[in-house]
Amino acid sequence: MATAINRYLAIVRDNLRLVPSEKQEVLSELESHIEDRFEELREKGLSDEEAAKSCIGLLGSAKMVARQIYEAHSQGNWKQTLLASMPHLLFALLFALNWWQDIGWLLIAPILVVGIAIYGWRHNKPTWLFPWLGYSLVPLIAAGLLLLYLPRGWSWLAILLYIPLVLWLVGSIIIQTLKRDWLYSTLMLLPVPVILSWFLAVWSVEGFPQSSLQRLQDFAPGIGLSFLALAATAAIFIRLRQRALKVTALLTSGLLTLVMVAYYAEGRLSLIAFLILILLMVSLFLIPPWMERGIGYGDEGDL
Repeated sequence: MATAINRYLAIVRDNLRLVPSEKQEVLSELESHIEDRFEELREKGLSDEEAAKSCIGLLGSAKMVARQIYEAHSQGNWKQTLLASMPHLLFALLFALNWWQDIGWLLIAPILVVGIAIYGWRHNKPTWLFPWLGYSLVPLIAAGLLLLYLPRGWSWLAILLYIPLVLWLVGSIIIQTLKRDWLYSTLMLLPVPVILSWFLAVWSVEGFPQSSLQRLQDFAPGIGLSFLALAATAAIFIRLRQRALKVTALLTSGLLTLVMVAYYAEGRLSLIAFLILILLMVSLFLIPPWMERGIGYGDEGDL
């Protein structure tokens, strides 16, 4: 086919954000359709250049075509919706039913989350995987926060060793996610500001662990409700088609959930801490697309 058509297909491919296997199938169908039309026009006496120009004109803008294909294929089914919501629901149940007080559940929950995240990662990274990936980071976050309770000298030493290792691991996961779509990075990291906000509301240097555990028990219904809100957000995200609506749903839910945490925390979050958490939440919608431009979207060789 003409070079112009090859360039057109390349633009569609670079702007088409689908599962790699589905993306290749869609592109093959589009290429076959264009090739058939191209040959028909050539048989009618048009030159290669004229036939290519006519094919492209009939299809319209390559970016518009990519957007239309995305919207036709981006809506997940109800099974995917349930799977994407399940990690949020699991953590909601841990607190709503006070399962967090049972050491058995505290061991089962992270093992289950990490196991399912690894399974999804090794099986073509389906859309439902990304919330599980986010919660698989919770043990890392919890370990880092607990380092604050070590004796001062040991605490600083442990943190200096902990931070580079965690940044490398989390950064690697985020970069791989960005190669697919920055929206999935945001979906994955959405619970992080919520978890940090509850930690700040519960955490107490004096009287640990008694006072903190008592406060955690007092806040458990509110914590469960915040994770339930995140579960609804994941479900809405999977079912929506348009990217703009997906972004709006994530941002609105993230900010409202932080407001919910501040309300149920009953003054335990200072205004400065709350504003920092708001800034962190907003950064989840600014930094991933900026990073995506840096690494280049569409390089899926490692996915």
